[in-house]
Amino acid sequence: TLFTENVLRHALPKLTDRRFLWTMRVVLLLFGFGVMAFALASDSSIYQMVQNAYKVTLVSAFAPLVLGLYWKRATTAGAVAGVVAGIASWALMELLAPEALVPPQLVGLGLSFAGVVVGSLVSREAPHADPAGHAAGRR
Repeated sequence: TLFTENVLRHALPKLTDRRFLWTMRVVLLLFGFGVMAFALASDSSIYQMVQNAYKVTLVSAFAPLVLGLYWKRATTAGAVAGVVAGIASWALMELLAPEALVPPQLVGLGLSFAGVVVGSLVSREAPHADPAGHAAGRR
C-alpha cells in the first residue's frame, strides 16, 4: 500500500481512483507472494526475519525521518544521501565483518545520520518562496 501510494501514484499521476485501488490490490498480492517465497526459501526463523526487516528500516529511514522532522536545514538530497550511505555501509559491514566490535546496523545508522547532514549541507537548497514572492521565513 505504501509503495503504491508513495511511488506509483507519482509515477502514474493520471490514474482514476478506481484504477488506483485496483493497482494497489495487485501490488499488495505481488508483494505478498514475494514475501511468502522469501520466507519459504529462507532457513531463518520468523524472529530473525522480522529482526532483519527492522535493520533495513533502521539504517535507511530512521535518520532521514528524525533529521527531516527536527533539523531545519535537512534537504531532500541529504535524505537520499543518508539512505544510500546507511544501506551501503550496513550491507558492506554485513558482508565483510558481521561479527565486528560495532554491529553492522549501528555503523549503517551512524553513516546514515552523517549522510543526511553532509548531503544537506552540500546541497543547500534555496529557500522556497511564498505566492507573494517573499522568501520563506522572512516578512
